[in-house]
Amino acid sequence: MKEIVCKLLVIGAGPGGYVCAIRAGQLGIDTVIVEAGKPGGTCLTVGCIPSKALIHAAEEFDATQKMLAGKNPMGIRVEGASIDLGRTIAWKDGIVGRLTTGVSGLLQKARVKIVHGRAHFRDGKTVEVETETGQQIIRAETVVIATGSDPVELANLPFGHRVISSTEALSLTELPKKLVVVGGGYIGLELGTAFCKMGSDVTIVEATPQVLPQYDAELVRPVMRKLTEGGIRVLTGAKAIGLADNGEALIVETADGRQQSLPADRILVTVGRRPRTAGSGLEELDLDRAGPYLRIDDRCRTSMRGIYAIGDVTGEPMLAHRAMAQGEMVAEIIAGKKRAWDKRCIPAICFTDPEIISAGLSPAEAQAQGYEIRIGQFPFSANGRAMTMLSEEGFVRVVARADTNLVLGLQAVGAGVSELSAAFALAIEMGARLEDIAGTIHAHPTRGEAVMEAALKALGSALHI
Repeated sequence: MKEIVCKLLVIGAGPGGYVCAIRAGQLGIDTVIVEAGKPGGTCLTVGCIPSKALIHAAEEFDATQKMLAGKNPMGIRVEGASIDLGRTIAWKDGIVGRLTTGVSGLLQKARVKIVHGRAHFRDGKTVEVETETGQQIIRAETVVIATGSDPVELANLPFGHRVISSTEALSLTELPKKLVVVGGGYIGLELGTAFCKMGSDVTIVEATPQVLPQYDAELVRPVMRKLTEGGIRVLTGAKAIGLADNGEALIVETADGRQQSLPADRILVTVGRRPRTAGSGLEELDLDRAGPYLRIDDRCRTSMRGIYAIGDVTGEPMLAHRAMAQGEMVAEIIAGKKRAWDKRCIPAICFTDPEIISAGLSPAEAQAQGYEIRIGQFPFSANGRAMTMLSEEGFVRVVARADTNLVLGLQAVGAGVSELSAAFALAIEMGARLEDIAGTIHAHPTRGEAVMEAALKALGSALHI
């Protein structure tokens, strides 16, 4: 059996893995990457990109439906509207195909050798890969584990038939008449909202008292209002018990302790994700764990010399951009550069309607860390650009130290606010103060003006409110 010997072996070609491999190749490191599926991992193939494509299609159809019903205040009307979900999915798949092909091209350009198959550790320096042509042994000086994560399956609601994960939801070619979503986190709300806008009757079941429990109530309130206005039924403090005897409904226990039967063509379970390690041989290595995740230090090193881990397999936050940043850093460390993980904030975005963006500390988090703070908040109802785009819901909020005006956090909820994430992260990473943001000329008319206005409000010199 022919062996491959390399300096760096990357296991997994998701956002973290492929970025690590590309950067390593650029730095002249002899690199091999192993991937069982298509390059791009969950994000490009069955996660971030396809879900945002589906969300956009749903929003376009919803806007058309409102024109059809004569509910468009701009006076636009259309005659007849329908959606062909099969064609929508084909369009989404086309985007995925272009991106995965692009990743393969970038890996080849960086002279990274791609091995298609599933890797299994023999020891800390050697893996065995089951490929289409047989077994392949790869020996490496350094290994990066970037195997990603999988949807969590509930014991009382195993995946199959009517019960689906986000992966299957993004490939449906027929619209479910009745969809029940178990889990009111960002994945459940994003997909539930999209299917509702396309015509499904949607119910969301969330075990905690609030949907999107990772965000504070003030940010969630506009989203909850739009869910209700859109006809989505939300049951908080409710637990999924299991399928009804006929398999055509979900039995839930509501907050008052009663049981309800929710008829469903499909039951979408979105209660979290778990690290993808099964069958990889990782259990045979002496790697420290933090719960189910691999424990790493500030350089993404595991407890075994020469083995790094990045991305979802290392735990929260399970975000593609975190994995990418880790991958780039690790490649440079292996190349001999001095790098360490020193991020002041990792922006988190929820692509609901309206969108939510959070970077840095929330007011409650800042106070919990002992800071005396000042807060500035500016509503989009006072922003000219938001008015002209029929999207006045929401606000921008800035959190700063009361003594120095150093910006600790920025949050927003509103249409299209995900595009403010770069400005939010940049301000915090560069140590901006309220005066820096307030003194920066923001183009008019844009939603971004609300960031400047929030800073002015925190300084007590608001202009437009």
